[in-house]
Amino acid sequence: MVGYDPKADGRNISNFEVAVAGSVSGLVTRALISPLDVIKIRFQLQIERLSRSDPNAKYHGILQAARQMLQEEGPTAFWKGHIPAQLLSIGYGAVQFLSFEMLTELVHRASMRDARDFSVHFVCGGLSACMATLTVHPVDVLRTRFAAQGEPKVYRTLRDAVTTMYRTEGPLVFYKGLNPTLIAIFPYAGFQFSFYNSLKHMYEWVMPAEGKKNGNFKNLLCGSGAGVISKTLTYPLDLFKKRLQVRGFEQARVTFGQVSCPPANNSDPCPSLGT
Repeated sequence: MVGYDPKADGRNISNFEVAVAGSVSGLVTRALISPLDVIKIRFQLQIERLSRSDPNAKYHGILQAARQMLQEEGPTAFWKGHIPAQLLSIGYGAVQFLSFEMLTELVHRASMRDARDFSVHFVCGGLSACMATLTVHPVDVLRTRFAAQGEPKVYRTLRDAVTTMYRTEGPLVFYKGLNPTLIAIFPYAGFQFSFYNSLKHMYEWVMPAEGKKNGNFKNLLCGSGAGVISKTLTYPLDLFKKRLQVRGFEQARVTFGQVSCPPANNSDPCPSLGT
């Protein structure tokens, strides 16, 4: 995740290897955090407050949500949409890492600016994330739909989801939420790459000897810190994206509490769904 380094021209890392590294890192990360990601999506789609004080709230905490999902939907609930999620991570990681590497190298060769500069990493990181988002956004919509649906399932298979969504909502359904995604992903990825590089330099400044010996720990610590900072700054737009991606899919969430959909002809919203 460091991009082009002009001081390391002797390394033998091809663009293909960079893309593979991005794909593998995305695959492993997704496999590890999938249960928490499913819970996060459920929280984002619940209109009620995440609080015990709201009697209509289905979920009000991570442990409570996990127990509730396990009781009602079984252990597979935490892996709903895992196939499209993995396709999303693999494709996104490959495009993002490869384009970031190429963009930082292009900036360095065209302007002779330090490719490791904070502003260079911010702009190139944001642009590479936008490229990756445009490439895999349809899979992101599919992943959100699968993670959002309760029981009984609306979509049984990935193929069923694609054909049903296309038939009932048209081809543009696969790009729902694209605008807030692009608005959010540019600063998110830009901050992620920039803060990662800055935190790495800070770590090496605070612990110069340890920075050279414990490279894996340093990368883990700096990457986690950069991710937390970036996600915190851009999280509201991720919430908007998820809400837009499930527009027209409220029937799958009627057991989650109140659902939000625009009323037709000034009638009560979602009269056939209830709460």
